[in-house]
Amino acid sequence: MPTGRLQELRAKHSALIYESFTCERFAGNLKLTYQFKLEPEVAFSPVVIIPAPAGFAAPEFQTFVFHLGLIELLSYWKAACPSRIVIRAGMLNDEQIAWWRDLYLHGLGEFFYRNKIDFSPVDFLCFEIDSTREIPSCALPLLEGELVLVGGGKDSSLMLEILRKSECRRKRACVLNPIRSAIDSVRIAQYEAPIVVERSIDPGLIALNAQGYLNGHTPFSAYLAFLGSFVGALCGYSRVLVANESSANEAALSYHGMPINHQYSKSVRFEKRFREYAQKYLCDSIEYFSILRPLNDLQVSRFFAQCTEHHSSFRSCNVGQKRDVWCGECPKCAFVYLTLYPFLSQDRLQAIFGADLMQHPMIELQLLQILGVQDHKPFECVGTIEESRAALLLAAQKHKLANTPLPGALRRLCEQVAAIERPNLAHAQSLLTHWNGEHFLPPRYAKMLHEVAMESSFSDEA
Repeated sequence: MPTGRLQELRAKHSALIYESFTCERFAGNLKLTYQFKLEPEVAFSPVVIIPAPAGFAAPEFQTFVFHLGLIELLSYWKAACPSRIVIRAGMLNDEQIAWWRDLYLHGLGEFFYRNKIDFSPVDFLCFEIDSTREIPSCALPLLEGELVLVGGGKDSSLMLEILRKSECRRKRACVLNPIRSAIDSVRIAQYEAPIVVERSIDPGLIALNAQGYLNGHTPFSAYLAFLGSFVGALCGYSRVLVANESSANEAALSYHGMPINHQYSKSVRFEKRFREYAQKYLCDSIEYFSILRPLNDLQVSRFFAQCTEHHSSFRSCNVGQKRDVWCGECPKCAFVYLTLYPFLSQDRLQAIFGADLMQHPMIELQLLQILGVQDHKPFECVGTIEESRAALLLAAQKHKLANTPLPGALRRLCEQVAAIERPNLAHAQSLLTHWNGEHFLPPRYAKMLHEVAMESSFSDEA
């Protein structure tokens, strides 16, 4: 996006205002409505609907409602990137303001890069508090329990299977605007019907985008962290679990001195910062953590390869999500196919994806980026370059052990990677037993995951 367009939009819209929020009962649900205003005249009223338990008392959960509005606001701010965000719905102290500014800058890094926006000036974005309304954190004691956030991909499906081994008897899945694969993954893992939350984007934002206002990637997992914590507190679950692995920490590139990471809100940096913020300003009884954090994405694929009941159900392709298909051309399809390749038979792979994706020219091009041969790592939820190269080497080793010829695409990819880095099969294999110590798992969860990761039942099919 040319700088001139950004300047035009910022001149036209000097501020985005978080005016207010309401929380009301609606057919057994809570209906949250937010009032935002993009000065001078554009009003937005996004809505979130959450199932309401009996005995709900709105004042006790106001901090969650208020904060969900703050993270919701981000999607509307990026349309014009006004220099000021004015908060009238409640107070924020200096520490909170600094936290939110940091999230906006890091979480929108990809958006800034793609739209050629220099976000580095100190006055690029400032928060102004125009309210004396104090909103205290939630002080309710919560019951022992696990609220599991499910998206329908391989990571959350693996998480559901791992948590079958949990000693916790009280557990429930939660899905936002669910797709078929998310609902099915919960059913396959033999959980009761999930808590379903509905979120509606204001049509006015979509209309602005159609008129040429700015658009792009937002830190969606940060939204899920706030939403999941709200639902957890609302329904009395003390632990909110997600399925983010250590691979999410790797940035694609650097821009204006900041790492640009498509998966920033899945990274350990965000997880740490959110946990600290939630304990202080949301509810100190809530514990948010990723159960897969000690693992890398290649390990996740290896272990998921053994979750055969989920193979015909899961979908990780964002492009084909609405049609409930694998598009067979995007970086996500390429990466998932590559990392499952060493651990599944060719028949099983084709049954999952509907084709041999290594025969698709676009997949080969995507893999060149994923493997770090061309350009930068794709802006997608894919593993590290190191893991991708290890998967390629393990795929080649699979053919060698079976005494079968290496398919043309795999051979060409191996040759191009070998020109950059000498193949090291021992190192590739070592990634399959790696354990990242930078995580926030309570001891009994770390023990459970370690046992799952090391148990011999996770033998490879191929």
